[in-house]
Order: sequence, then C-alpha cells, then structure tokens
Amino acid sequence: MELTGLILLAAGASTRLGQPKQLLEYEGQTLIKHAIDTALQVIPTPLIVVLGANAELLKNEISSSKVHIVNNPNWEEGMSSSIRCGLHTLLKISPAIDNVILMVCDQPYVSASLIKSLIAEREQALKGIIACTYKNTLGTPVLLNKKYFSQLLNLNGAEGAKKLIKKFPDDVSTISFPLGFIDIDTAEEYEQLINNSFSGFK
Repeated sequence: MELTGLILLAAGASTRLGQPKQLLEYEGQTLIKHAIDTALQVIPTPLIVVLGANAELLKNEISSSKVHIVNNPNWEEGMSSSIRCGLHTLLKISPAIDNVILMVCDQPYVSASLIKSLIAEREQALKGIIACTYKNTLGTPVLLNKKYFSQLLNLNGAEGAKKLIKKFPDDVSTISFPLGFIDIDTAEEYEQLINNSFSGFK
C-alpha cells in the first residue's frame, strides 16, 4: 500500500481580505483548524503545515502533536516556495513517501471523504496526478505521485500544481468536487460563505 503525506499551504498574507483568512471562523472553528482536523481524519502522519505571514498567530491554532509546522521564510515569492518548503520537510520526515496531497486553508468544503477519494482514485486509476474538478477547472486538493516531486521542487513564483496538471494531461485523473470553487479571498466572499449565498451555491 502506498504512503501518502499531506501538505497544508497556509503561508499567504491574505492581502485582499485585510486579515489572516486562516483565522476566519466558520461553523465554530477557524479555517486552518478545520483544514487540519479534516486532514488528520485521513492522514494521521505525516501532515505538514507551511506557515509564513502571521506565523506566530497561526501557531496558536495548531495543537496536534501529529502536525509538523514549517515556517517558509520566502513565502512572499508565492505558492511555489511553500510547496518546495513543505515537500523538503515531508521528504526529510518520510523519505519513503509515495504521494503527496497539496491542500489549502480557504476551501471550507474540503472533507475527509474527499481526501479519501483522492487516494482511492490514485489506487484505482494509477495516474500520477489526481485533481479535483469544479467550475470547468482542475485544482486543489490535488494528489501527486513521487515521480513529480522533482518538478514540484523546481516550481517558481506563483506556480503551483496546476502547471503540472496542464503539462501532463494524459497522466491526470479527476474526482468531482462541486463546492471546490468556493474559496475565501475577500470579505464579500466570506460574507457569502456565512450566508450560504454564493452564486451557484448548492
């Protein structure tokens, strides 16, 4: 059975929101705590959380000893730096890891069953990349096999897994995540989340 780790990317500064989106509350807990608790239901270890902006504030929300926190000093470079930082840490902790799931904090409808579906699709389809599909796009959470680790470590700037999804379409399988389009970048989007009023909300 393959070993799958998970990297939660939580280093961004939430500049469009004006406050750390990771600390927004939804259904009684912060978005970062929800994401960690959800991931731990499926991936007890290794779970890597990459922090950057507001790291000290966010650390207060992470209580589980099963979480490996890593600070990304280059978070301002963009998502690629957090992916590199998280993957380096994951490979140090678990060199034999077969797959990694990349996940973000601001998709509040990510569930344990969705993460399990990514892993199940990898086992069934044997594709190197398993992505979520929503609103005519492919995105996070996304699982990547170890054959792509070197390319993840060579990403730059704002690049993320989507670059590899586009580069290797024949090695991509997908699972449906209709509410994946809901991510929180602005105060208006947060208000829509609280009021269940997103356009196309189901």
